[in-house]
Amino acid sequence: MSATSFRSMDESTAEQWAVIGVETAQNQSRVAERVLGMLRSLSEITDGFSTDQLTHCLQTATRAERDGADDEVVVASLCHDIGKAISVPGHPEIAAAILKPYVRPEVHSMILVHQDFQGAHYYHHFGGDPNARQKHRHALNDEEWTLAEQFADDWDQTSFDPDYDTLPLEHFEPKVRAVFAAAKMFPTTDAGTRYSDAEA
Repeated sequence: MSATSFRSMDESTAEQWAVIGVETAQNQSRVAERVLGMLRSLSEITDGFSTDQLTHCLQTATRAERDGADDEVVVASLCHDIGKAISVPGHPEIAAAILKPYVRPEVHSMILVHQDFQGAHYYHHFGGDPNARQKHRHALNDEEWTLAEQFADDWDQTSFDPDYDTLPLEHFEPKVRAVFAAAKMFPTTDAGTRYSDAEA
């Protein structure tokens, strides 16, 4: 494949976007590799916790897997704090945005609201509202609420234990590659070819 020739989108054609769609699909594997790289970088971030952030994420995913969560939930649990590789403020939104095209809506919501749900366990220490999760009540259906509660209460807030039998990143790599193999929400081209379904 060669690069398309347009210099502004107003000059583009459906055929050129088909080329871009095919090349995007061919390069989809880079998403998982970039995610894994970001996860590895969390080993450099401790910020006063008893474990580094990679260990915390691995521990959260380990607990989710051991409780029988499906692969999308396990991978989202692994990636829930991946935004901290960039910025601690806003990290749930960063992680949720990365995951959104690859997981079902309730899994995306679980990550998007996880800080306020987890806040029941620590917001009171600095004057925050420990009932902050309630502000999401109108936005989440029962399934989303239950999953967000399980994530925050059973897996996330308990995963700062340096002595816990935590599975290594290598254990989760196949699941990461499978979940990030194809986007569920890519736009279609005029030719009807989904970027994620385009053949090499």
